Amino acid sequence: MTPAARVAAAATVLDAIFAGKTAEQALKAWGRASRFAGSKDRAALRDLVFDALRRRASCAVLGGGLNGRGVMLGLGIQQGWPLAEIFSGDGYGPAALTDEERLHVECPAELTGATALDAPEWIYTQMQSDLGDAAAPALQVLRDRADVFVRVNQRRTTVAKAIGQLSTDGLTAEPHQFVDGCLRLTANARRLAQSVAYQSGQVDIQDASSQRAVAELPIPPGATVLDYCAGGGGKALALADQFDCRVAAHDVSDLRMKDITPRAQRAGVEIEILHSDQLTQDRTFDVVIVDAPCSGSGTWRRNPEEKWSLTPEKLRDFSELQSNVLASAARHKKPGGLLVYMTCSIFSDENDDVIAAFCNARSDIRKTDRLSLLPTQDWDGFFCQQLQHIA
Repeated sequence: MTPAARVAAAATVLDAIFAGKTAEQALKAWGRASRFAGSKDRAALRDLVFDALRRRASCAVLGGGLNGRGVMLGLGIQQGWPLAEIFSGDGYGPAALTDEERLHVECPAELTGATALDAPEWIYTQMQSDLGDAAAPALQVLRDRADVFVRVNQRRTTVAKAIGQLSTDGLTAEPHQFVDGCLRLTANARRLAQSVAYQSGQVDIQDASSQRAVAELPIPPGATVLDYCAGGGGKALALADQFDCRVAAHDVSDLRMKDITPRAQRAGVEIEILHSDQLTQDRTFDVVIVDAPCSGSGTWRRNPEEKWSLTPEKLRDFSELQSNVLASAARHKKPGGLLVYMTCSIFSDENDDVIAAFCNARSDIRKTDRLSLLPTQDWDGFFCQQLQHIA
């Protein structure tokens, strides 16, 4: 496919998304109808669609409309494409620019406020309230693609050997400047799943923020640890790899945990899977980690649709759910044990406010170490609060 044909395809996919499909649904539907497209074309199309979704508001204003063509034109204006060549009407590319569209190209609209930072107005206001002067830089970061980070499995290899194996596999990686054992993939990240380094368990995908949060936990030797909202098991795997402890994983959805066992086998660690009927009230642990369901606001550059679908009502629902989950998880902590609350959100409603309400209801609990990261080039946004019994 030519660059112009890819832009036209991206506009078609975006129209399907704006009509109600998810990005994955729209991309799969396009792929089924376009068997001629090779893997490079599909990868390039995906990048175009997600780049456009991250900057949906600004692209729509620059391109003259919240539709596939308008947003792609706006993206082209921002990225400096040769627009007359792409929007020429030749071959399978987009139709030629109209007179009105040429005006958008020649005299781009001024972007201000929430539109300039590609955020819904209410989110822009909320984050200004929560983060102050840090809100704009955080939202700015979320407008661009994130790097891919991997965690080196210390039971399988060393950082130097993992970098060497990745290089042999055709990928380049460099050590993270702040997180030991974390690598930033700097080229050919899409090859990771097919690499020897990944398939042999030398590395596993995990953002640097999660890696840092886990590494800083005070897990005593021989401790029993429960990952209460385990999902795919990323934190459980990191715990089992880095600490001398026994790790159990639980999630209300068995389906979300289906990959934990094969991932653990690949990494050379043991993780006990606890289904809901197995996590009885008398089953307690030295450490309970609650990676609560959240808005994912710290990871919106990876999942840009969530930024545009979140509403104030949904945010309140998340806060209520998080409070309930934290209270439920706390029942499985041994007396004197450690309770850890985590989210990948940067909203106070999901972080400090949830902790404040929990501590107000539990006079026997006190806050200890706290980690709060805003999204940067080095990691996603992340929150971690440690809680202990008052002696």
